[in-house]
Amino acid sequence: MTDQPPAPTGPVARLARALALLGGVALGVAACVTTISVLLRWTTSQPIRGDFEIVQIAAGIAVFGFLAQGTLMRSNILVDSFTTWLPRRVQQAMDAVWMLVWLVFCLWLAERLLVGALDLRASGTRTIGLLAVTYWWAVAIGAVCFAATAAAALWWLPRLLRGRG
Repeated sequence: MTDQPPAPTGPVARLARALALLGGVALGVAACVTTISVLLRWTTSQPIRGDFEIVQIAAGIAVFGFLAQGTLMRSNILVDSFTTWLPRRVQQAMDAVWMLVWLVFCLWLAERLLVGALDLRASGTRTIGLLAVTYWWAVAIGAVCFAATAAAALWWLPRLLRGRG
């Protein structure tokens, strides 16, 4: 039996769960739209109008939605093949360094996505396709998801540095 820390709680955990739920709903929407569109194409030769645009936006939201929860639960892909022989404290210090890198990277991406969303909103940019919908809001959701992922990484950082990860 491994010495696992308690499950994360508090506002960061609630936000991560909410975004993961949003990601799950978006993934469900993408799956339903794809399935219905394929069935309609097969039976009536008329797919859902704009199915590609809907699926692209929903899939992007789904991927971003799961990042914070994955970081909080430390269930993202970890490669520890070369460090398993090191003492646990050293492994956690190395994990803290990489968690800090991940935190900074997520903050940078959140800021860039926010700038992009504001630019898309100001310019009125729309999807290229049948629906031609504005999608600045989807990019803004991505910015929120990366900011929440950075918060999840920040939640872990002091715990890893104290050897409680």
